[in-house]
Amino acid sequence: MTLSVDSSWFRWQGRTKDSFSQTPSESTPLLSVAKERQSYNLSQQRIVFPNNKTFHQDWAKVSKFYSGNRIHTTKYTLFNFLPRNLLEQFHRYEQLHRFANLYFVAIAVLNFFPVVNAFQPAVGLIPICIIMVVTALKDAWEDLRRYKSDKIINNQHCFIYNRKEQDYVQKHWKDVRVGDFVQLQCNEIIPADILLLFSSDPSGVCHLETANLDGETNLKQRRVVKGFLHQESRFEPELFQNKIVCEKPNNNLSKFKGYMEHPDQTRTGFNSESLLLRGCTIRNTEVVVGIVIYAGHETKAMLNNSGPRYKRSKIERRMNIDIFFCVGILFFMCLIGAIGHGLWKGKFSGLPPFDVPDANGNFPSIALQGFYMFLTMIILLQILIPISLYVSIELVKLGQVFFLHNDIDLYDEETDLSIQCRALNITEDLGQIQYIFSDKTGTLTENKMVFRRCTIMGNEFSHQENAKRLETQKELDSDDEDWTKCQYGAFPGLSTLRHTGSAKPLRRSQSARAHFQYHTRHRSMGRCNSTQSPVAFSSTIEKDVTPDQGLLTKVKDAALKLETLTPHKVTKPSFTTGSSITDFFLALAICNSVMVSTTTEPRQRVTIPPQIRSLGTSLEKIHQLFQRLKLSSLSQSFSSSAPSDLGESLGPNPTTVDSDEQDDLSTQSCGDSTDVGYQSCSREDGPAKQEPLGAGRPSLEDVLDAVIPEPEFCYEAESPDEAALVHAARAYNFTLVSRTPEQVTVRLPQGTLLTFDLLYTLGFDSVRKRMSVIVRHPLTAEIIVYTKGADSVIMDLLEDPAKDKDPVAEKKLRKIRAKTQKHLDWYARDGLRTLCIAKKVLNEDDFQRWANFRHEAEASLDNQDELLMETAQHLETQLTLLGATGIEDRLQEGVPDTITALREAGVQIWVLTGDKQETAVNIAHSCKLLEQRDMVYTINTESQETCESILNCALEEVKRCYDMSKTEHKFFGIPLPCQAPSSTMEAAVPDIGLVIDGKTLNIIFQGNLEKKFLELTKYCRSVLCCRSTPLQKSMVVKLVRDKLKVMTLAIGDGANDVSMIQAADIGIGISGQEGMQAVMSSDFAITRFKHLKKLLLVHGHWCYSRLARMVVYYFYKNVSYVNLLFWYQFFCGFSGTTMIDYWQMIFFNLFFTSLPPLVFGILDKDISAETLLALPELYRSGQNSKFYKMSTFWIAMMDAFYQSLICFFIPYLTYKDSDIGVFTFGTPINTISLITILLHQAMEMKTWTFIHWSVLVASFLLYFVVSLVYNAICVTCNSPTNPYWIMEKQLSDPTFYLLCFVTPVAALLPRYFFLALQGTLGQSPILEAQKLDKLPKEKKDLAIQEWRRQKERLSTACRVAPFPGNARLGHLQVPHFTEQELRDSSIKESSSPMKRHVGDWVLNRDKSSPLPCPGYVGHNQRSPSSSARPSPDEHLLGPSGYKAFGMFTDSQTGSPGASSRGSHKRSQSSLTI
Repeated sequence: MTLSVDSSWFRWQGRTKDSFSQTPSESTPLLSVAKERQSYNLSQQRIVFPNNKTFHQDWAKVSKFYSGNRIHTTKYTLFNFLPRNLLEQFHRYEQLHRFANLYFVAIAVLNFFPVVNAFQPAVGLIPICIIMVVTALKDAWEDLRRYKSDKIINNQHCFIYNRKEQDYVQKHWKDVRVGDFVQLQCNEIIPADILLLFSSDPSGVCHLETANLDGETNLKQRRVVKGFLHQESRFEPELFQNKIVCEKPNNNLSKFKGYMEHPDQTRTGFNSESLLLRGCTIRNTEVVVGIVIYAGHETKAMLNNSGPRYKRSKIERRMNIDIFFCVGILFFMCLIGAIGHGLWKGKFSGLPPFDVPDANGNFPSIALQGFYMFLTMIILLQILIPISLYVSIELVKLGQVFFLHNDIDLYDEETDLSIQCRALNITEDLGQIQYIFSDKTGTLTENKMVFRRCTIMGNEFSHQENAKRLETQKELDSDDEDWTKCQYGAFPGLSTLRHTGSAKPLRRSQSARAHFQYHTRHRSMGRCNSTQSPVAFSSTIEKDVTPDQGLLTKVKDAALKLETLTPHKVTKPSFTTGSSITDFFLALAICNSVMVSTTTEPRQRVTIPPQIRSLGTSLEKIHQLFQRLKLSSLSQSFSSSAPSDLGESLGPNPTTVDSDEQDDLSTQSCGDSTDVGYQSCSREDGPAKQEPLGAGRPSLEDVLDAVIPEPEFCYEAESPDEAALVHAARAYNFTLVSRTPEQVTVRLPQGTLLTFDLLYTLGFDSVRKRMSVIVRHPLTAEIIVYTKGADSVIMDLLEDPAKDKDPVAEKKLRKIRAKTQKHLDWYARDGLRTLCIAKKVLNEDDFQRWANFRHEAEASLDNQDELLMETAQHLETQLTLLGATGIEDRLQEGVPDTITALREAGVQIWVLTGDKQETAVNIAHSCKLLEQRDMVYTINTESQETCESILNCALEEVKRCYDMSKTEHKFFGIPLPCQAPSSTMEAAVPDIGLVIDGKTLNIIFQGNLEKKFLELTKYCRSVLCCRSTPLQKSMVVKLVRDKLKVMTLAIGDGANDVSMIQAADIGIGISGQEGMQAVMSSDFAITRFKHLKKLLLVHGHWCYSRLARMVVYYFYKNVSYVNLLFWYQFFCGFSGTTMIDYWQMIFFNLFFTSLPPLVFGILDKDISAETLLALPELYRSGQNSKFYKMSTFWIAMMDAFYQSLICFFIPYLTYKDSDIGVFTFGTPINTISLITILLHQAMEMKTWTFIHWSVLVASFLLYFVVSLVYNAICVTCNSPTNPYWIMEKQLSDPTFYLLCFVTPVAALLPRYFFLALQGTLGQSPILEAQKLDKLPKEKKDLAIQEWRRQKERLSTACRVAPFPGNARLGHLQVPHFTEQELRDSSIKESSSPMKRHVGDWVLNRDKSSPLPCPGYVGHNQRSPSSSARPSPDEHLLGPSGYKAFGMFTDSQTGSPGASSRGSHKRSQSSLTI
């Protein structure tokens, strides 16, 4: 139920009576007067006193509580670096090696106790010291870079007002304080968050470039605070006598609220439209002045600087578990050592001769000695925990990111952008994705909107000529002629008649004159060489809409009648087609925030209609021109219809653009722009000229056109929808020619210029899903509200036809509404984006009353957002429907192929969109997300009971058919598989799709139906969630991620996708038409959806397989080496001694065996990129964690134990009963272990390049060089046993060479035999693909084609076999119910609730299906012509409607203008309550 303005007034008085005591005067922008002086609470709000003579004392008291403008992003100083860095390395919770650091430091400290030390204490510190020194150096280098950057920023200059000198003086940024007045000029960077008080632009507008803030290079507008618009040429800070009260500092870039309190305690409200954010750049404005609100680290830019994103990958989580397994193995081995030492000591009848008493002459007990030995064994076997693994993982991921950035296939030439990796630690998760959640608009589609068709007052205009143009004409964005015109604008006619006071076009290195705003952007080098035009919406297919001839004729007639309107001829709103047509196109032209510029003056905002301005300021010259052309009679006509005079006579009105309700995605670009913005250049080359007003006399515009060429306009829009609608209006000669904050001018078909006073703009937001403009008509002086928005919202806001006392008018209204709804359904089925256009006429009293509400809401601080929303909702009611539009948004190139490949890879794809259900379904069919043979369930309900019954019934039917598929093929009672090993079980399951709307999602979340919903989606190949809000998107992602325990990826391009992107395991932003919000919140950023194919299937597979196998190898390597020391303890009485020198042990892991795994993790390719792209099913190995899971870890452990046994006992048996020294025995074992580990690594490598060979050989040679040098110079390094000359002697012993050959062969023989057997008999797709890579290219291509053909045959057989007669489940549809119907149905409850619901269900099937699945009864489809807008007890999908329960008819489905693809209903059946 909507509230009238009158009833709202009393509610509003109750809410605001405590804050405002009187109605503001209409002659002042100050809103209200407070009865008492307000007390300020600095803990809840911020008060800012200006730094001038009047408020200097107050400023000095308050400003000390606020942050200065000096920034310091560094962590350390020279004095605190060492202690703080050490502390951070042990408290770095976001890094995995925190536990390792603590572990190794504890071991090193333990080694300092003589009773338990295993080797020299200093030696035990070397590994952890090396790791910590490397980390400290890295941190110091990064902090030094931050220090230098801070120093440069803090020492930048700006002009700050000095109260003593009463002038602006140059100071550093670091000297700026809250309350200072700052003067900025064109191209200067804003030093702090500043409230705009003055602009040299006469309209009070300042242009900003926010590239440093959010990555967007488009310009945005900011406006001075109300009451400061009309000022002298210079702002005087000493005359500023106001205090500012605003919200506390926060990181919300799009929200800001506060008010300015004047000396008389009146208030002026302001919002983010008046806030200049730190880091932005002033453009196209000569001078601006503002007062500092937030400074330094309290600015919104600094509060948003939260540092790099950190996520823990699945491999890291798995690795943490395995680390604890290693800790368990370590403790078990140490326990064996402690027990063994006690048992060995117990064999002596007395005290062993080698035991040494303590200082008191006492000998410790055996139990205590066993405990000491336990600690000694921990020190000895500490490298069982791979300390170098953590550093190696970080280096490997850096290498993987480097190759990602340099992949030419992931580079987009059009935008000159490559992939961006914003999270460095989850690259391997790209190879394990199981669910993808995608936005539709701008992600699957181009987000390039093209006007397709429209309906006005129930009359549909199909625009067949426009449809043919879209089908046959190719986009030629690189058209040299159009680009040259847009870039240089060669219009000499205008230049000769231009006013002499006009300025030259502003470049970014210049300043602007105060009375004009120019917009010029430079092209980037990447785009200069591109064949794609850098101007968005500048291609022919986008801007040149071909009008419908029938509608064009009606537009001409309606436009002629428009000029006959006068303020004295205003009548009640009529429903004639003529007046509605003019209102419809006027709404398309002005209900937006489009800025207008011309190519003759690049990026110059048009504030005066071009033709009038180009003729000069004197009408006398025009009269002379008329006389020369013998058309003097036209001068009278021109004077009487001059819109500028009429507009001035009506008087300007204050204009407010509500940025808090606007989308943040405003993008603008023009001229030489390279920005990815919504801007288009359009020539005024519409259809044929209109008929003259007088018989045989040319109009004024004909005369002007003969003298002055038509200018070419550039439209800079906030969204592509707006640009498309403005182009559509231009095609019918309703041309938007200028826009200022106060006025908007439209040229009519006959050439007349209408200048509307722009009273208010209520921007679009995701809650209201609409935008409105309030204008004063220049001819009738009426106050009109033009509204456009989603049909689901606008239709509910229309005026009730029953209130019309005229039955004929009531009938006509209902008929128009029904026809429009039917046309909207047709548009949606064709995949068009739909918008409804409506209007409302306000009288002066209602408008002034509403304006007072709006002023008070703007001045409110506590609940400003809620009050602004309420005022907008109160205004946008009782609307009159004008018509609707259908805009086409084409699929991106490569989307169907990418989706097909990802589905073959086993990835479940969900589309979460806010669009209409029919539009989303149509796009899903176009991009092959849904196939015509799929079973599609559509669930739309607002009843929890109904929703639960639907889910139960659907699950029952799906499970029944699923069970049939598993038991259909039998041979003597034995089930036979119907797919090859390379296929998956999903191939034998019916292809099921699910379509669900936002209201049903709310029911599922609120009614605890998530489990049943997820159970149903497990059987679905695709899921479409339509009419979803950003919050619902994130909730769906979290539900699937947390409940199903799967790896999720979310991809989107707009601000409404940010929450979804952040909720997923991997978030991918598309840097497209919707700005940079999604990119700034993502882990990876790409430019096209098709890049997802190679990113996942190739790079994802490589990153996962490399890192997974490298981690497993590290565990194997360390366990294998540590076990050598463990086996030796059985022969030394578990005394904790070693047969290998300590330095050799340290160098073994840090240097000798660390480089080959790095090369392996960065460069190894188990399968080529071509094969991975040709066979997407290979991606499933990552989804199943084939390379790294529990089994692979324990197999590696077993292999490590076996190899260590061989490497120890073969040399032991060789040297048994000999008299060699302990190091002479240990050196061959150390060498054999090195060779075995390096050869093991070689067997893991699938790619062999010069780098691989070099690293392995270099590691081997480095070991011998270091050993020879060390043994030659170490005479007394490890007394009493020293390794002097050990290696030199071993190299002269033939036994050493024999051992180095035989032992590694024996150790690796089982693994080699297993790999050979697996390669010969194994049926793994990975192994088969590796065999294909070894074939010549021609044979490889043929083998891949045969593989795919065999897979298709098996997949088809599996799809058909489970269902007798190829039966199909139906399309499940659920109608909406009224509360009364739900109560009635609950009264008729039978004994079984499930039986009661299922009894009302009818399962329909395809007409082509001879035999149904269990539960199929009848068929239900109706002609679209029989359905209008659905009533509360009907559900309308596409053009089809449904009768009451149990009432079914058969008819064929069809609709005018149906797409060639067919509709959502084609080849599908329905399940209806």
